[in-house]
Amino acid sequence: MEFLKNTFHRAGFSQAVIAVSGGIDSAVSLALTVAALGKENVYPLLLPYGALNTQGVLDAMELITVLQIPLFHVVRIDIKQVVDAVVGKDALNMDNTRKGNVMARVRMIYLFDQAKKRNALVVGTENKSEELLGYFTRFGDSASDIEPMSHLYKTQVIELAQHLSVPQSIINKPPSAGLWPEQTDEADFGFSYKDADQILALLYDEKKSAEEIVASGFNKELVEKIQVRVSKNSFKHVVPYRFP
Repeated sequence: MEFLKNTFHRAGFSQAVIAVSGGIDSAVSLALTVAALGKENVYPLLLPYGALNTQGVLDAMELITVLQIPLFHVVRIDIKQVVDAVVGKDALNMDNTRKGNVMARVRMIYLFDQAKKRNALVVGTENKSEELLGYFTRFGDSASDIEPMSHLYKTQVIELAQHLSVPQSIINKPPSAGLWPEQTDEADFGFSYKDADQILALLYDEKKSAEEIVASGFNKELVEKIQVRVSKNSFKHVVPYRFP
């Protein structure tokens, strides 16, 4: 909370805009922002794609009510018409990932526009697990002015949620980007956040080798699978490539 409060002060801003999906990451980020800046300075955005995110909107509104954020601060914009216009005829041959990327980037357009309107900063919702695994859309959900949870693994975000005003229904919900029906993060990965976080912490925090991690009792195929995903998506952390 102090990080948020001090950063906003140094940057000369007092108001925040944040996209709230009904998932645990945006829930924790919203709760932290309210605690740091006060509910009167926070503007949640609900950005559903038609009926796809109906439950997410309901869960987000429950959290907003619990945090006592003024309802006139809440902005709801259905992105379906804009996304469908961007996708156009290509929708017939477009896979879920490509369309999901369009959805994430359209949401960021609205988010930064609302921030500009209110002279506010955009608060992000990314965690360390997603960052290391490359589980984000460049210039989409990874775009923000400040990231209060990028140092926390997903399992740590869940633990933190237990100490904040996050409803249990959100905490217990399977993590999902909500980009297509029945989509979940862990199904996309082929492994759980619990396993991934333990291995990622050993690899990147404790600087253990894969051999050492396997020797300590972790499944070799799982360790390799996580390493391959990290390596495959590592380019996301260095783009745009620039002339030396």
